[in-house]
Amino acid sequence: METELNIKQKSTVHRALELAKTPIIIALILTPIRFSLELLGLPDNAIFIIGLLWLTLGFAIYWGIKLYNEKHACLLLFLSLLIYSPISRFPVALLWWIDTNWEIGTHYGLYFNNFGQALLNHVGYGSLVQIIPGFLLGSITLAIMRTRKGAIRKTNTIENE
Repeated sequence: METELNIKQKSTVHRALELAKTPIIIALILTPIRFSLELLGLPDNAIFIIGLLWLTLGFAIYWGIKLYNEKHACLLLFLSLLIYSPISRFPVALLWWIDTNWEIGTHYGLYFNNFGQALLNHVGYGSLVQIIPGFLLGSITLAIMRTRKGAIRKTNTIENE
């Protein structure tokens, strides 16, 4: 029989999975679009704004706004980023493999000697590059939202007296 703690942990992980689902789908679409735009010859400056880090930061802010009322908001934010980031980074490693095997010449094919290195760096290190600033920005958003909520509650209390 499952304990109450196990049920709560499962529901927290399930909630984080639900939060990460849409961003994962967007990221899985965005990366091939970025790859295609690079193949079409768009300037790096234009392609730079279509990136996983910016997407992560945007979703971290969104999650901060959406979760600020929840009891375990920071945990949900962290778990959502932990689920989202490595999955969103896997297509980048796959595009490294495609780029190097067919010698396409995009930025995806740079830096690594084999797929293991690319996978470790794109999925492992790349995830940290998303999780750390995403969690910081999401936490700041949570703090701002909670402060605003407290200020609004305080204002309403003063007006009602």
